[in-house]
This record gives sequence, C-alpha cells and structure tokens, in this order.
Amino acid sequence: MSLTKTVKKDKILVVDDILDNLLILEAVLQDKDYEISLVEDSKIALNMVEESPPDLILLDVMMPGIDGYEFTRRIRKNQALPFIPILLITAHYESSVVQGLDAGADDFIRKPFDPDELDARVRSLLRLKHSIDERDQMANLRADFVSRFTHDLRIPLVASNRILKLLLEGRFCEVSPQLQEIINTMIGSNQDLLEMVNTLLEVYRHEAGCKILKISPCDIQELVSEVAQELTPLAEEKGLVVNIDIGKIATTVMGDRVELRRVFTNIIGNAIKFTDRGSVNIHCYLDLPDVTINIQDTGSGISKQDQAILFERFRQGKHQRSGSGLGLYLSRCIIEAHQGTIDVISEPGQGSTFTIRLPVADEN
Repeated sequence: MSLTKTVKKDKILVVDDILDNLLILEAVLQDKDYEISLVEDSKIALNMVEESPPDLILLDVMMPGIDGYEFTRRIRKNQALPFIPILLITAHYESSVVQGLDAGADDFIRKPFDPDELDARVRSLLRLKHSIDERDQMANLRADFVSRFTHDLRIPLVASNRILKLLLEGRFCEVSPQLQEIINTMIGSNQDLLEMVNTLLEVYRHEAGCKILKISPCDIQELVSEVAQELTPLAEEKGLVVNIDIGKIATTVMGDRVELRRVFTNIIGNAIKFTDRGSVNIHCYLDLPDVTINIQDTGSGISKQDQAILFERFRQGKHQRSGSGLGLYLSRCIIEAHQGTIDVISEPGQGSTFTIRLPVADEN
C-alpha cells in the first residue's frame, strides 16, 4: 500500500477593481497550479485576508475606497497576520514605486507586463514566503523544545534539592561535618543550574516574542535600593562596601517590576561577584527624559574586545568566574523591551560602570 503526499497549493489573492484586469492575471497564472481568488472590491479583499491569509497578494494600486498603498499599510500593521508578500501592479506611470515599497510592498510591476516576468516575480515572492514560513516554524519548534526541556529539567532539580535539604537536617541519618559540606556544595550546584535553566527559558521567551510584561508604575529608586540592600550581605562577606546614592526626587517608570528587579539583581550581583577589593557604588538620578542608574565597581575591569560582545547571547567573559553568558543578554532584552538602554564603560584593572537608562513615566 503506497501513501501519496498531498502537496498544498499556494493561495494567491488578486485584487483589482476592473474585471478584465483580473481575468488577464488569472489567465497568466492559471496553468501554474495555484489556488487563485479574484476580488474587485478592496474592502472585501481586506476582510478575506484577515479571515484566511493567502500566500501572496497581487494588488492594483489605483482602486476606489482603499487604494493599493493603504491596503498594503493595513496589512503590514496587522500584527496578527503572518508574513504575506505583496506585489503591486499598476498601469499608471505616476504611481510611485517608492511610496509602494515604503508602505510595505515587496515588489512592483507596471502594465503592460510581460507574462514571463510576472510569473518569475510571483515565483520569487512565493519562495520568499516559504523561506520565512520555514524559519518561523523552526523558531517556534525551538522555543517549544526549550520550554519543555527547561520544564523537565527544573522538576528533578527542585526535587533533588528538597531531598538534600532533608538529608542535611538529619531526617534520614546522622550527618557528619564532612558530609554536610558535600551536601551544601551539591545544593549550591543544583541551585546554580536551576538559575541557569530559568534564565535560558526567559531568554527564549523574549526571543520568541511571547514574553508578556506586566506594566505598571514603578519607583525605580525604591527598587534599586531594595535590590542593593538584599545583596549587601554578599558584599560584606567579601569585605566590600556597597554605597547607594539615591536622588531625592521620585523617579517613576512604567515597567514590569519583576523583570526590572531581575536586571538590577544581575548587574549589582555581577559587580559584587567580580570585585575582590574596594566597593560597589550605585548612583540613581533624574536626567530627563530618563532616569539613569550607574552601577560602578572596583573590580578587574573588562577589555575593549570583550565589551564589544558583552551583551550578546552565550558570550562569556574571560574571567574565571564568568557564567553562561546569558545574564547580560537577558538584561539587555528586558531593558530594551522597556524602551531603555544599557551600556558599559570599563578599563582593565580600573573597574567597570554599567549605565541603565529608562524613560520616566509621563505624569499625564
């Protein structure tokens, strides 16, 4: 018994207010095994695209109601639609190629056109459509894999740490000091791995565009102070001083407090982690239209070469205590999602200063 694979036909929507033009285009394309829909009314065509997106749109520029330029702009503004190539067709030489391409069209052809040229342009745009669809499908599969993979990793890690903590409490047997040290090391290693897994999941959520920020007014000075105070005991264990200089003027931003906390915990935590002597200095001040947060350390510094790639994904620093290379990349994703910026200035042996700028909330 043989199985025959069904090949999906490419759907082409042809929109023109003149029936004769539609019939000409249909005649050119009908032998190419496409599924062709002919529509004279641009408003009806727009509804059809939203209800059942085609693989390609052939669109006349000069139409009553919604012309080709406006039709294209509306398609490109609709974020719910997949990518649909648009080929603008016109018989008027005054029609602007620049205006059409700026509106979001992918190609432009004038009448009278050569049938072979039109066919070639259609095939080229359909190849582009298939390529982008395959890329998006791979990205979705990757995001789904990462989500499932990280979820499956977290469960045994959390369970393992629970058992290790019960063992440390002496629930199962007497624990010697040497065994306590080993168990604590195992718990710490599991916690580091769990944190890495969570960071990886957050990175892919941002990259897949499925990270939803819970935006609300956030006092950024208060948040920075909270994070700094929470991390101060880690600095004190190393003999470091944490200095916090917060302005007296309230600085409110519109943001996701949990995500911004993640950024400041990462940056301030790194400053403590990579500093062996001296201090970590945090300065928060208003610099309209932004609030600026400087996090300065007296650590080993970062070379110019490393600074250039510091915020890229999986780019580890050369320091022996460098992590997975995801923390700073995720921080950049979060800050940019808040319409802000994050930069670094550093010299080897002279410490580093990370600068985060976030737009101040509009009082109106």
